[in-house]
Amino acid sequence: MVKPSATTQQYLDISEIRDDVVIMKDGTMRAILLVSSVNFALKSEEEQQAIVSSYVQFLNSIDYPLQIVVQSRKLDIEDYLERLKVSEKEQENELLRVQIADYRSFVSELVEIGDIMSKRFYVIVPFSAVKSATKSFYSRLLEAIFPSIGRKLKDAEFKSRKRELMLRVEHVISGLTAMSIQATVMDSESLIELFYSLYNPELAKSQKIEDINKIDADK
Repeated sequence: MVKPSATTQQYLDISEIRDDVVIMKDGTMRAILLVSSVNFALKSEEEQQAIVSSYVQFLNSIDYPLQIVVQSRKLDIEDYLERLKVSEKEQENELLRVQIADYRSFVSELVEIGDIMSKRFYVIVPFSAVKSATKSFYSRLLEAIFPSIGRKLKDAEFKSRKRELMLRVEHVISGLTAMSIQATVMDSESLIELFYSLYNPELAKSQKIEDINKIDADK
């Protein structure tokens, strides 16, 4: 009898994603913010100074690490092109139909030849309880080998730890807002889609993620 091979989850640092929070195998937690960007070069000198000043104040106000991630990926306009295709078929005016077809072809070729990239910006806010940081080597080893054990250990304290994490998130969002940067907390579905596309970049293009409510995290 052939033993089943190890699942990918065994090699990831993520234990689970629950209630808009990423829980790591070591018991620490992460909230991920999707943030907007600011074209600093187009700002006036006074606006640039204000942004820099707000950024310095923000950095001085935090006593925990933050991770800033910039994700670049090829621009995906398949849905837009499909809508144009439908509009083209439904258009009764022959001239407009031809123009839509030409425009659809132009946009498709432009993105393909120009290799246009889209960028997304994320800020990762961590939280680590003191108790988690002082776990024994044996406990941490068990969590690494058996992720489900880590989840059971965290269940009782999850709500209180999440409250502490969300306090940090609110502070970070406030600091970003002062720099004219909009931020929103990614929900569980968005987080799953994000990590799915990160770990399966080629597959994600052709195969959309299934209904997250049907996913069994232990598989």
